[in-house]
Amino acid sequence: MALILRKTTSFFTKYVQYCMPDPYVFAILLTLLVAVLNFFIIPEASVDGIIDAWYQGVWGSQNIFVFTLQMTLILVTGTTLAKAPLIAMMLQKLASYPRNQVEAAILCFLTGAIASLINWGLGLVVGTLLAIEIVKRMEEVDFAYLVAAAYMGFIVWTSGFSSSIALANADSGSALNIIYRMTGQTVPMRHSIFSTYNLIAVAATLVIFPLMLRLIAPEKIKPIDRAFLHKDIPKETSRPKHIAEKLENAWILNVIFVAVGSYQFFFLRTGPVTINSVILIFGILGLLLHWTPIRYARAFTDSAKVSGSLLLQYPLYGGIMALIAYAPHAHIDPLHTVLAQKMIDAATPATLPFLNFLSSCIITMFVPSGGGHWAVQGPVSIQAAIALGESSPAYLGKISMSVAFGEGVFNMIQPFWALPVLSLAGLNIRDIMGYCTVALIAGFCTFGAALIFS
Repeated sequence: MALILRKTTSFFTKYVQYCMPDPYVFAILLTLLVAVLNFFIIPEASVDGIIDAWYQGVWGSQNIFVFTLQMTLILVTGTTLAKAPLIAMMLQKLASYPRNQVEAAILCFLTGAIASLINWGLGLVVGTLLAIEIVKRMEEVDFAYLVAAAYMGFIVWTSGFSSSIALANADSGSALNIIYRMTGQTVPMRHSIFSTYNLIAVAATLVIFPLMLRLIAPEKIKPIDRAFLHKDIPKETSRPKHIAEKLENAWILNVIFVAVGSYQFFFLRTGPVTINSVILIFGILGLLLHWTPIRYARAFTDSAKVSGSLLLQYPLYGGIMALIAYAPHAHIDPLHTVLAQKMIDAATPATLPFLNFLSSCIITMFVPSGGGHWAVQGPVSIQAAIALGESSPAYLGKISMSVAFGEGVFNMIQPFWALPVLSLAGLNIRDIMGYCTVALIAGFCTFGAALIFS
């Protein structure tokens, strides 16, 4: 196992170092690729038409600005919640339980996985925060191994309550509800994250990964700079004196917002849970747990530092989505229809979800974002399902979750989401890549099998 780990670590570390540019560059290259495909494949395509389609997707009538802000707020509200004092106390308590590094790694994984099922922004960082607390208490533990285990929990985020694809498809008003746009119907959560195949995949992951972590535990402990783990945390040293300070620390303001938001969600809300509902819940939870306005504002501002890449890339995904749907005239099929036809030539209704999953795994290396990924692959996937005569919410839900599965699995070796975790832990991508590659293999088998045998 150690030899396999070293070889896989070497291969994927070299891949990341020499072949993996910033995801923003990938978004630009993918935009150019789709534009070129339109020009050569779509009859009567013109340069002016392609440029205008791209403009409409990025800045014009087809932009996904609202969805971009929604995804950013899910990330930031979840990360802000992870920094709440009560969460910190809980993590400190949990950190006292493990007796060895394997138990510690399993605990970090389960904490990250359960948190990711609740909110992917929360799950992305909370397991790593726990790893830091554990290493403060334990000497004989490999820190990179714990951080990798914590990041492995992120593999299930697309199967949870904040899954961008599932939430978008349940909301007819979402700019990214491709299913509604193409079929006029939504996909309720019971056909996506609450489906049998998804629940089985998540349950299997929560069982298989702890067993896997036992097998890949390092025998040699790598030393770390422990001073990094004990960075001073600023504390309030005096009571508020001025009017401005008193207002900033007026907990009643947070309580009012929490009460109003809770009343809206539980008593006034009608219809399914949407992306906005999820943002509301995690926003009011953060307000409650941070207790005062200034504490929440400071934590939120600090958490927002990791959102720049989303704001930069998502508009380009909107442009790609518009380019895929570009058609010079009503009688000419757009690119997503042409590509879908190629896909169904090798697929049946039974095999399409798994083939779609394979495609998703590849696309994730270029588009490391669930919503942006769905914008690129969704039109082709749904068009292929329709062409095979499958348009029920249950089947289209499975198609969309096959995209989500590929996204979650290949995030294990796509460094885009690992970078905030590594920054928090003070590690390098090569420190965790070997472990994450093993997680990729285990996740691929688990989620792929769930699609094939369900």
